[in-house]
Amino acid sequence: MANVCIFCSSSDHVADKYKEMGYRLGQMIAQAGHNLVYGGAVGGLMTTVAEGAHDAGGNVTGVVTDHIARHDRQSDVPDSIVTTANLAERKQVMTELADCFVAMPGGCGTLDEVFTITAAGIMGEHRKPLYLVNPDGFYDWLLQELAHMKSLRFIPAEESYRPHVVGSVEECMEAIAALKTPKGKKAATR
Repeated sequence: MANVCIFCSSSDHVADKYKEMGYRLGQMIAQAGHNLVYGGAVGGLMTTVAEGAHDAGGNVTGVVTDHIARHDRQSDVPDSIVTTANLAERKQVMTELADCFVAMPGGCGTLDEVFTITAAGIMGEHRKPLYLVNPDGFYDWLLQELAHMKSLRFIPAEESYRPHVVGSVEECMEAIAALKTPKGKKAATR
């Protein structure tokens, strides 16, 4: 059992195919016996991934900022909620709770989370895998930019940490299934 932390969009304006993908990922996390940790807000993929896990009988932990809670954007789907003072603390709590990270298609918030986890991994602050779900080449532009930075030596030739790119949520779950996590691990709580 792993605590799988999902980074994803909270926008309701994204295409339905991404919302459906989020729901399917939530279902698969729960069906595999894993716990979902996510941003705890309403909207977009955040709603669908949490509903997918919840509907499949999974444990869902939401990590929200006080700002989200005060502006009625906190989801009522999670089994437990952790409230933080700000986004930096939110990312720290999610990092502490997670055994691995999955970045679904998203916007600036998702990119912020991806780069925070990647930079922390490079610094040796954790060794938890990050899976970048890249359906239809969603993140190809980012991967090209990272390759460009590497070619200019802003990123070392021998990277100590980098995201694992997967093409689908199914491929992502296959990678998570191979993770080694402590037996008897409890649901994410703080």
